[in-house]
Amino acid sequence: MQTFRRLAVLCAATVTAVAAHAADPWPSHPIHFVVPFGPGGANDLLGRAAADGASKALGVPVIVDNKPGAGAVLGTDIVAKAQPDGYTFLISAAGVISNSMIRKVPYKDSDLVPVAMVGLAPSVIIVPANSPYQDLKDFVAKSKEGKGLHFGTAGVGSTPHFVEGMLTTDYGAKLDLVPYKSGGESVAAVLGGQIDATSEASIVVIPYLKAGKLKALATTWTQRIAAYPQLPTAMEQGFKDVQIAHWAGVHAPAGTPVEIQDKLAAAIDKAMKDPATIEKLRGMGIEPIGGTRASFVKFVDEERVRLGKVVKATGMKDE
Repeated sequence: MQTFRRLAVLCAATVTAVAAHAADPWPSHPIHFVVPFGPGGANDLLGRAAADGASKALGVPVIVDNKPGAGAVLGTDIVAKAQPDGYTFLISAAGVISNSMIRKVPYKDSDLVPVAMVGLAPSVIIVPANSPYQDLKDFVAKSKEGKGLHFGTAGVGSTPHFVEGMLTTDYGAKLDLVPYKSGGESVAAVLGGQIDATSEASIVVIPYLKAGKLKALATTWTQRIAAYPQLPTAMEQGFKDVQIAHWAGVHAPAGTPVEIQDKLAAAIDKAMKDPATIEKLRGMGIEPIGGTRASFVKFVDEERVRLGKVVKATGMKDE
């Protein structure tokens, strides 16, 4: 009987502790942002800016965990399988939309939900500094002559791969894909004259452009880059369907309470509208965006449809 009473008291204490923990206001301890890429790239820098701003707004540390691998699948899978308690989020990129279309992934798209847009680094189509091509129209026209031109990518389903797909399927460019392991390798190949062109994030290529080591033909986003405004968009040059960027957002494990999602979205939006953050990011070629959870959900839905059409038209698959 005495043992039963002690057990009952222990159970009651446990239930009380669990209930008290469940009633803790969010957030009550550090939050983790999982970046599915290595340090230093656009996704990582945007993730760190979002983490810093969210930490200030929410009053708890926001820790950035870099988990690169398998084209962002590794880090994405970690978050997809995490507890939906509001303490683990993914710094997402276009791959969170397109990966399941082109390769086998160990999670379902529905395992993740969009929370907030952070910002983007517009993609820039680049050629060697001494290249004869003056703009994107000239490049596409010349590619249709002879055997075509060599265009580097950072692998199947990378942003440069989508740029190539848009140019070939919608505008008849004749481009021979040259896959590299990373965007850094493809940029190095353009610098060395081994390939004719590639595209890469503005934050990566702008230093080379300002130093005269590369030539830019177009940015593939909807507006010019604040840090390099002399560069026209592909849309301005008549390529209205060439639209893609190296964006970063925040996704949560499905089941994360909506109130938490909204609170985090508001914190990130506040961070992306901070004048000091805007000046810092734009100086690097990154465009801070922010916005509401609803606006990011709309963006993700539209990107899924748009990129899905490119995947289907090109037969893009990671065998």
